[in-house]
Amino acid sequence: MAIEVKKSRKLIDYNLALKFLEKRVEDVINGKKPELLWILEHKPIFTAGTRSKENEILNKTISVSKTSRGGKITYHGPGQKVVYFVLNLNKRGKDIRKLIKHIENCIIKILKEYGIKSFNDKKNIGIWVNVNGNAKKVAAIGIRVKRWIAFHGFSINISNDLEVYKNIVPCGIYGKGITNLCSVKKNNYKYINQRIIDNFLRVFK
Repeated sequence: MAIEVKKSRKLIDYNLALKFLEKRVEDVINGKKPELLWILEHKPIFTAGTRSKENEILNKTISVSKTSRGGKITYHGPGQKVVYFVLNLNKRGKDIRKLIKHIENCIIKILKEYGIKSFNDKKNIGIWVNVNGNAKKVAAIGIRVKRWIAFHGFSINISNDLEVYKNIVPCGIYGKGITNLCSVKKNNYKYINQRIIDNFLRVFK
């Protein structure tokens, strides 16, 4: 199945991206446009998914934008690759667990290409790495399904500011940290967009 690939170089406003995604969902439902893969970085923003709770905002002075995706509170900003997709599960099998497993495997394979060993956690969705014996989250997953069209996506921390996560309980998970690829392993991640595209299309061909 054809998947349109879109890459944005400039920082994208979160709410504008959501409107674009929601319009594409309708277009896919109505057969007007193909499925989508969109890689971008957002302007700095805290977002709260449908399962988020007020007590997960530790700094009450910050502004948090509510969103329709699943999951809890997280942060998006420069240095973090956000990978949005719109996939038609009517044609791919109506299996959300299988979809999440495919996404997890896709991220694990991307990181493996950089020599980084990562893993999923059955209790805490996302992808993790071991840092000095401690599990730290390096990639988050948040999806929504409407009429079996899956959208939103995942994010991979590359070189983003980790200090901002002290304002929240990231993804509602207490006692576990957040990291990024540059902290795990010094490398040139300049061409990671292409590796994301290649691995995603390989999984969702």
